[in-house]
Amino acid sequence: MKKYQRLAQQIIDQIELGVWQPGDRLPSLREQCASGDISFMTVSHAYQTLESQGVIVARPQSGYYVAPRPTTPSRAPAAQVMRNEAVDINTYIFDVLQASCDASVVPFGSAFPDPRLFPLAQLNRSLANVSKTATAMSVIDNLPPGNEALRHAIARRYAQQGINVSPDEIVITAGALEALNLSLQAVTEPGDWVIVENPCFYGALQALERLRLKALSVATTPESGIDLAALEQALNEYPVKACWLMTNSQNPLGFTLSPEKKAQLVALLTRHNVALIEDDVYSELYYGREKPLPALAWDTQSQVLHCSSFSKCLVAGFRIGWVAAGRHARRIQQLQLMSTLSTSSPMQLALVDYLASRRYDNYLRRLRRELAQRKQQGWQALCRHLPPEVKIHRSESGYFLWIELPEGLDAGQLSERALAHKISIAPGKMFTTERIYDSYFRFNASWAWGDREEQAVKTLGALIGELSKQSAE
Repeated sequence: MKKYQRLAQQIIDQIELGVWQPGDRLPSLREQCASGDISFMTVSHAYQTLESQGVIVARPQSGYYVAPRPTTPSRAPAAQVMRNEAVDINTYIFDVLQASCDASVVPFGSAFPDPRLFPLAQLNRSLANVSKTATAMSVIDNLPPGNEALRHAIARRYAQQGINVSPDEIVITAGALEALNLSLQAVTEPGDWVIVENPCFYGALQALERLRLKALSVATTPESGIDLAALEQALNEYPVKACWLMTNSQNPLGFTLSPEKKAQLVALLTRHNVALIEDDVYSELYYGREKPLPALAWDTQSQVLHCSSFSKCLVAGFRIGWVAAGRHARRIQQLQLMSTLSTSSPMQLALVDYLASRRYDNYLRRLRRELAQRKQQGWQALCRHLPPEVKIHRSESGYFLWIELPEGLDAGQLSERALAHKISIAPGKMFTTERIYDSYFRFNASWAWGDREEQAVKTLGALIGELSKQSAE
């Protein structure tokens, strides 16, 4: 072991022996140098290593302190902060998604809305229009940060909500997932702590695994969203670099945070100088008259990287997203040039052509009405056919329902049996690294309702009944 590693391990051993208690102030860098006859750089490197591991925390103008020991209550709703040194969930997610790709499967487990809702004919016309006028320079014109006209169109949509975002702060990406991944990479280094919701969108867990980041999962409920008190606890106890959160129509729970809670969230993260990576891909799929504001609306210190896309509300296949990255825009452009190079030039140009037609808002109003109606039909069918002990959590936005099976039943097992009947669901274990949501699953209600869907829900009800009977035996 190198000298700094030996010192770091020595301090860990002392903490485990009780020499240093949680909250104790450790010797200063200079004190440690003098007592151990080692260099300032060695001590500094050892302390930084321990801080990155969450063993100690630095307090400005005060020094280094032993981090409090995290508590992990046993029941799912009661667990406030969960610590995951390493995230390993990609294999399970891949297997579930692959199993439900069959076109003959009823796709209640899909993350995308019914593609037949999208204005594909108009979008194809736009694609044909730009293919006739594209030049050899089009590819260069659409390199990062992306097509200028498209960035201006997105900036104007922010302006409609009273949010001032410069087109120069917007980077066009290959879907929201690239925007989110690049944003996370821009503000973290391997080994850093990142806060996610529990449960959260599985793409966040996959990103943490790929970038070798450590997760703090903060309790989140369908009724009120993320627990801000638990979030503050995590920020106080760990050297958190970023939060990846959904504030509108959260996946998988469906809630939208209140304006008051969004303001409190941004203020809290600003005090701790922690970046918020805001995943806002469902923001257009609200049911009321007013579009909910993103947390970005309360950001005054460029702490928020706001990520969204056209994939969930206009067209999935184009894979066009963006991030309003503020002061991080240049860094994200650099990272994009090193990875995907740029977003598809024809798709960017086609979207510019379609948005210029001014049909987008009329289409969105029709889409929201249709999704609300289909979600109501799905909810009614679930109420008809699932056992009465099953709880259905329903929100007034998006197209997901969050289903809670009776305690002791495994949604993963239900998913396997359902696939045998050509029905997919999204088990709760896809959205967490813990076992606390094993009895939950997400249900996609965006599909046109007919005999096939009705029979599929009836089959799900029968399968749940069988699992309940076996569990009782």
